[in-house]
Amino acid sequence: MWKEGRVYMSLEKALGYLEKAGYREHVIQLGESTATVAMAAEALGVEPGRIAKTMSFLQGDKAVLIITEGTAKIDNRKYKDTFHVKAKMIPFEEVENIIGHAPGGVCPFGINEGIDVYLDESLKQFDIVYPAAGDDHSAVKLTIAELEDASQAKGWVDVCKEAENV
Repeated sequence: MWKEGRVYMSLEKALGYLEKAGYREHVIQLGESTATVAMAAEALGVEPGRIAKTMSFLQGDKAVLIITEGTAKIDNRKYKDTFHVKAKMIPFEEVENIIGHAPGGVCPFGINEGIDVYLDESLKQFDIVYPAAGDDHSAVKLTIAELEDASQAKGWVDVCKEAENV
């Protein structure tokens, strides 16, 4: 029960953030799980690439979120060339504590202080994308411009493998 309460608080934190940012009406809450890209795509009836996947990394002691299209994979060389450190994902069991949302609901909305958010170029092939909204039964329908605004992204990066190399 305590775990469920934490997940509920994570959703509420994301919803509060989206409310202040003017995007609360874009939130979709579902009965089906959206914990993985495949599950979210099926629940929303969209292609997997439209799921805006939020990946969490550590750069030294600093946490960074990178939002990619749903089927994208990180290219370690591009990541190192961009950030000048090796790509190191946050361990699954530490994500919620460090980011503020548990895996399956990680999103750039209502996150802990001091986390930089970047958008990957892979998203630009879509007009509308669906990031999570703080839990594993939600999504936010946003245009790319709205995602850029709502996420308060520091900028765009190109750190994913080319589609044919995935």
